[in-house]
Amino acid sequence: MTDSYPHGGEGESPEASDSGGPPADLQSFAVQLRRMNAAFNRVTHDFARSQNLHQTDVLALIAILDGDEREGPLTPGRLREHLNLTSGAVTACLDRLERNGHIRRTRDGHDRRVVHLHYAPHGMAVAREFFRPLARSTDAARSRFDEDELRTIVRFLGAMNEELADLLRREG
Repeated sequence: MTDSYPHGGEGESPEASDSGGPPADLQSFAVQLRRMNAAFNRVTHDFARSQNLHQTDVLALIAILDGDEREGPLTPGRLREHLNLTSGAVTACLDRLERNGHIRRTRDGHDRRVVHLHYAPHGMAVAREFFRPLARSTDAARSRFDEDELRTIVRFLGAMNEELADLLRREG
């Protein structure tokens, strides 16, 4: 009998690969991604608690920080869709973030009805200071790989993010 996700992939063995490195089967990926996700969640939870924010507020900050390169700064409506929240919940979230100096809202120069969301300088400084140890750890991990390996890792992470976005769209 073969396992399926989340414990392992069809017919895949958790044994080490032929190259002598760690196994690269679905189960190994799942374990490593879950461990990394749990650690990131703990760090972001600690940040939220240190700033008197909700976990959703941190997700909003991430979305605002990353923005959407194709469509420009996020609007409250696009943030609502991204986080799958009600408009009231997004308004409360944005009010908390603005009150605590993490974001600022600006009106569009061409259509004053449109509001754009930006990470505020104070919020950026607070986040940069808090996440500096994570940045150092990330850099230390990156230093263990050569440029070709890092490009492959970035391609994998990009593909994972695309697959997750597609999954969420299908389920949403």
